[in-house]
Amino acid sequence: MLSILSILLATLAFGQASDPPKVPAQDQPGDVAYAHLDRAYEALRAKEYEAAIAAFEQAIALAPDRPSIHKDLAYALLKVGENTRARDHFAEALRLDPSDTHVALEYAFLCYETGQPIIARRTFARVLASQGVTQGIDAVTAAVVRDAFENVDRPLREGIARWKEALLANPNDFSGHEELARLAEQRDETALAAEHFEKAWKLRPERRGLLLDLGRNWKALGRVEEANAALLAASRGAEPRVAEQARELLPSRYPYVYEFQKALELDPTNTGLRRELAYLHMAMGQDADAERQFASVVDASPRDLQAAAQLGLLLLKNGDDASAEPFLQKVLAGNDPALVDRVREARRARQALKERPPEPVSAAASDAKQMGVKSLEKGYTQDALRYLAVAHENDPGDFEVMLKLGWTNNILKRDREASRWFDQARKSPDAEIAAEASQAYRNLQPEVERFRTTVWISPMFSTRWHDLFAYSQVKTEVRMPGLSWLHLYGSVRFVGDTHPADRFAIGWAPQYLSENSVILGAGIATSPWHGATGWFEAGESFHFRPEPLDTSTATPDYRGGVSFTRGIARQSSVAGKWFAETNDDLVYVYRFDNDTLAYSQNRVGHALPAVLGSAQFYWNWNITFDVKREYWANFMETGPGVRFHVRGAPKSMLFSVNALRGEYFIMAGNPHPQVFDDLRVGVWYAITR
Repeated sequence: MLSILSILLATLAFGQASDPPKVPAQDQPGDVAYAHLDRAYEALRAKEYEAAIAAFEQAIALAPDRPSIHKDLAYALLKVGENTRARDHFAEALRLDPSDTHVALEYAFLCYETGQPIIARRTFARVLASQGVTQGIDAVTAAVVRDAFENVDRPLREGIARWKEALLANPNDFSGHEELARLAEQRDETALAAEHFEKAWKLRPERRGLLLDLGRNWKALGRVEEANAALLAASRGAEPRVAEQARELLPSRYPYVYEFQKALELDPTNTGLRRELAYLHMAMGQDADAERQFASVVDASPRDLQAAAQLGLLLLKNGDDASAEPFLQKVLAGNDPALVDRVREARRARQALKERPPEPVSAAASDAKQMGVKSLEKGYTQDALRYLAVAHENDPGDFEVMLKLGWTNNILKRDREASRWFDQARKSPDAEIAAEASQAYRNLQPEVERFRTTVWISPMFSTRWHDLFAYSQVKTEVRMPGLSWLHLYGSVRFVGDTHPADRFAIGWAPQYLSENSVILGAGIATSPWHGATGWFEAGESFHFRPEPLDTSTATPDYRGGVSFTRGIARQSSVAGKWFAETNDDLVYVYRFDNDTLAYSQNRVGHALPAVLGSAQFYWNWNITFDVKREYWANFMETGPGVRFHVRGAPKSMLFSVNALRGEYFIMAGNPHPQVFDDLRVGVWYAITR
């Protein structure tokens, strides 16, 4: 019934076939979107829906706040079956014009059809409550709307009544409370949902995901302090997905002490939450409170060496050596070298204090900012995070603290949080801090952005082949939520050269010096791990120069492999610095008779003094071989090279010149001399958006 009415409304909106749509009166010549709208309605009359959609989208880019364009685009999308996109444009049209009953109903029906029944129910209820159905649409449609609302609402209503009755018979039924709470939340009975989420949580306190549900409903009820307590507890110690969702609902600032205390009243067994409060007490100089919290953590988690170390060090600091010793011994017997070194250092310092009169502790030594910086320098990143958070709370305008928080989160692999701090720090009036933060923010953006597009081109001339080769690629990556180590991508590659053909090539080997193809592909790749990346892609290779033995214009193209990159001397572009780097690939290529090839390109060099730009001199050591033992894929090369960046050129543009001498390993069927010389001149340029 819902789908039928959706189609009915779309037909009514566009008119009958004998009455084609026209450009609305307000969209007349002189309007910035007129030309695109005129094209869109012409395309609709011709039933060229794809062209109409493209024209509507161009019009929206020029006039994004006009609800009629979003509405007409949505109807066009319905014509081609793009229901989800149509729903989103109806939503935007309704936001811009909440009084449009037809749009509200279309949005509600499409929400129901695309798996959003709760939003559908709310929209139907809003229309019915405003009596819009009796004023804006006919009686038949009004009856259908009431039926649609009832179809969504009845299962929720009946389910709530059924679970209420079941809980009267068994008040301690965990599943009953959880199901009743979820149904109540879907029906917007927020108080009932909160009541039963709380009861479910008390029955199963280890299910911290329920704290997220409880906090969300308390927040909707305006119980802000209680909501923050529940969300704070859920954000510490819960499964990663729940913790991330809870953090998104929390205030952007760092929690206050009393908020930690309220969260612990709600979730007293949350050791992660208690440990963080203990560090916060330490940063604020409240050692006694910190000691009590660490003692509770150690009691609950005897194997927590970090908490044991902190408790022991606090007791040692306060002169209670006897009480500290069991905790310090536990750490020394553990398998954490960093904690062992820290305990030994504290013991030596304690022994030195016993041999000389105590000195007054300066106020600066207890300053949260300095403690955070020192902890970061010594590698105690968790400590640094707590101290710096307190320093930021005390002085929210300190841009240096923001920068340090960015680096600390970056070290802890919390890249999204690090990016947020770098973004704030790059607004610093201090040019040095702003520059460092801006560079870090730009470097980190590719790791946190959902979509990333990279374009690179690399033309090269070879004297050995007297040929100009060209390689380029456009690649868009999509990072999937919850799978930061894996991403999908789509790519378009160009591989070609100007040489007519390799007249010496024999057998199945390619007749040209390059593939001479445009390759469309889609694939999946891992994020770099210790310099290694795995990938696989499938696509189609379109040949713009067919081979003599293969005149087809398109061939399936499957490739995959592992890439490894590693370098030393990070500042190799600075004169006076040596560097070494390796780029290694193991690649399977379906098109080359299911062959697997290995490449290893290695360079050792020295940065040259900058005159017109930066430059590096290096020595090449390259080797290539394959599984099928083809002559063209088994050789080595060595020789000097230089690469340089010309001042004034784009930063990512590099020029290179390499003089190489090579030797083939296999001569069977090889028409070329075993030893060869080659001078290669090339350019590399890449941009990322």
